[in-house]
Amino acid sequence: MSATRVAVVTLGCARNEVDSEELAGRLLAGGFELVSEPEDADAVLVNTCGFIDAAKKDSVDTLLAAADLKQGGRTKAVVAVGCMAERYGAELAEAMPEADAVLGFDSYADIAERLTQIVQGARPASHQPSDRRLLLPVTPMARRQAVSSVAVPGFGHSDEGPASGPRVVRSRLEHGPSAPLKIASGCDRRCAFCAIPSFRGSYVSRPIDDVVTEARWLVENGVREVFLVSENTSSYGKDLGDPRALETLLDGLARVDGLDWVRLSYLQPAEVKPSLLDAILRTPTVVDYFDIPFQHASGDVLRRMRRFGDSDAFLDLLGRIRTVSPAAGVRSNVIVGFPGETDDDFEVLRDFVAAADLDVLGVFAYSDEEGTEGARLPDHVPDELIEERRADLTDLALVLMEDRAARRVGERVEVLVEGHEDGRSSGRARHQGPDVDGATYLTGDHRVGDIVAATVTDCEGIDLIAAGES
Repeated sequence: MSATRVAVVTLGCARNEVDSEELAGRLLAGGFELVSEPEDADAVLVNTCGFIDAAKKDSVDTLLAAADLKQGGRTKAVVAVGCMAERYGAELAEAMPEADAVLGFDSYADIAERLTQIVQGARPASHQPSDRRLLLPVTPMARRQAVSSVAVPGFGHSDEGPASGPRVVRSRLEHGPSAPLKIASGCDRRCAFCAIPSFRGSYVSRPIDDVVTEARWLVENGVREVFLVSENTSSYGKDLGDPRALETLLDGLARVDGLDWVRLSYLQPAEVKPSLLDAILRTPTVVDYFDIPFQHASGDVLRRMRRFGDSDAFLDLLGRIRTVSPAAGVRSNVIVGFPGETDDDFEVLRDFVAAADLDVLGVFAYSDEEGTEGARLPDHVPDELIEERRADLTDLALVLMEDRAARRVGERVEVLVEGHEDGRSSGRARHQGPDVDGATYLTGDHRVGDIVAATVTDCEGIDLIAAGES
């Protein structure tokens, strides 16, 4: 009898990509055959995103498209997992009878057994959501003893592993030279606009040895760059009893043979301590790249958001980065129209964006997210004004980003080749993160996985054109 074929479809962020590959690894170990196209599958597992309305809509549309395959095709089951399934559970199942099951994070460990039963016609009870922040102790240091009893997506490993650490339970779904590597899960912050902690839970760091072991495994599977991901990377180690654990981790990753680039994501500006900044800028394999979600620049708005800092503090941080590394890449996100944002607050943000000289800036319009403090705050900004501010700041950001790219002409860069487009090799320079920061196109034919020394000769928007050096 042939193996049951399953397609894992991933929506959302790089953290979800890691979770999907853990699910794929467990399914492979459970006797399933992985296929890349849903139409070729007996079962489709949709790893949903539940962060904002647009992401939720994408998740619903993907589930509906997969369910359509059951009409006259080989597909027998469509299952929702991931953040939207965890957050809404039975509510999602009731709204979407087209899905054969809605499973939460607690189902990940035995996903192969559950999916086998669903393909055979079983319809398990839908996940019942709860506030996952309540599953672990409030005190970070007390979590180490309790975490083994709580499902934490992306932390999967086998107890039967080599002496150097646990064997990785992960099967790569993408086979490029770059891969996300989860170092922590959850978040202890209470940003007033964000619901993620309620369904991702409290902050838990992976042990350093586990992360380094997985990095070695990724290198053995063709990876040259790892992208360290979590909900809040700069908090890494707060539950390990080592305030400099992230620096220790970077040192350990620098010793992994064949790992050329290490990239960090999601650094809270208030948590980028001088010692961490030095470790990033001085460790050769750690690229000079800073993903720092400022979210705003007005101190008053940031306090209402339950965040820290202001324009002066943020510009000081950027100045310290560029004093050491003028060519460092910096990307950020900001939210316009948070409740109580005045014209003066918006001008502070606009002035900050003009002065920050960012490589990439995402501008988001505030909208109420259910269950968050922001939704309950007074002084909501009218939707028309929010859109006006979003459009204005987006236009300004685009001009500034393109100017930043143009000033890189003549700069020497290293480019990780990831593919080919229109007769050119395409990839990313050290200052460009995966998927969201533009690309660098190289003249000449280079192999995927090559790291090519080149000189920037032109730009197309925020994308760079570079000539490879012989």
